Amino acid sequence: MDNERFWHLIEQARRLAADPTDAEEVAGHATTLLTDHPPTEILQAEQVLWDLMTASYLAPLWAAAYQINGGCSDDGFDYFRGWLIAQGRAIFEQVIKDPDGLADFPAVQLAAAEGWDLDGEAVLSIVWNAYQAATGSEPPADNFTIRYPELDPEWDFDFGDHECIARYLPRIAALYPA
Repeated sequence: MDNERFWHLIEQARRLAADPTDAEEVAGHATTLLTDHPPTEILQAEQVLWDLMTASYLAPLWAAAYQINGGCSDDGFDYFRGWLIAQGRAIFEQVIKDPDGLADFPAVQLAAAEGWDLDGEAVLSIVWNAYQAATGSEPPADNFTIRYPELDPEWDFDFGDHECIARYLPRIAALYPA
């Protein structure tokens, strides 16, 4: 399992979902699809998943997630990035380049209007669940590594400071006024 195949799996899961913006539904379909792969490929998908989590470990994205979800702990940021992965490769890559661009997506606009959080905790478990379903056992604990980069010190401010957010993420700030 490599990056291309992982994203293909996510796209397949999105096509099966009644609501492709629903990360939990996408995760369920992705788990089912992944279960059909050989156990070694299932395990390889874990590293791909956590490499994507590492690539999205960005202070501007954390600040955007903080606004969207009305706060964002470490775990909350993981779950938000799980939601982002469930949105598919094109959106993921676009948002990594421009976190403020989240404001342009209908799912984010709807979440802002309805006061919903965007959470994809289930996405983080697709490999574990698929491996357990396919083999009847838990995946090895040392199957993957995570090396998060240092966060940009320019973003070392209170993400609840609306004036700072408006300077750095003006479109998100407009969706989520103080």
